[in-house]
Amino acid sequence: MRSVKLIRAAKAGMIALSAAFCALGLLLILRPDLSVDVIGSAVGAALIAFGAVKLIGYFSKDLYRLAFQFDLAFGCLLIAMGGIILLKPGTAMNVLCVAMGVEIIADGLFKVQIAVDARRFGLERWWLILAVALAATGVGVALALRPGQGAQALAALLGAALLAEGTLNLCVALCAVKIVAHQQPDSV
Repeated sequence: MRSVKLIRAAKAGMIALSAAFCALGLLLILRPDLSVDVIGSAVGAALIAFGAVKLIGYFSKDLYRLAFQFDLAFGCLLIAMGGIILLKPGTAMNVLCVAMGVEIIADGLFKVQIAVDARRFGLERWWLILAVALAATGVGVALALRPGQGAQALAALLGAALLAEGTLNLCVALCAVKIVAHQQPDSV
């Protein structure tokens, strides 16, 4: 039998950090006048934490191998992005928005593939993953293409993007991560 502690930790971490992304997104939508330093620091820390959870998920080998299949490289990318943002949180908000937009576009497109694979596996809520992935991708495109807006408009758009990304990852964690207590180990 394989221990399911790692997959439980990855799923719980993904749910908790997705909820944190949603909360941070709502905060930025409701309070776009926050300091650029505060926004950068919060986003940078959240990216590092989420990258770590993605790495844990990748190595956890959940039953379907859907939710975390692309997360080795993605986790490393998020940790690197978070570290760069934390080093200079108050500098160019445009760079942060473009980088986050590209990251959300890529994650949304990977989640589209996860939805297609989930349908093949017979998961009932594959369509929900697909719908949220397409919506998040659209918000990511808007964020990446609108870096010339005023600081408050960019903060609100970044908030919408974080809300979309958090919702997407929460949906994937709840719909595609299956934990089976008596899962047999992979054959060698």
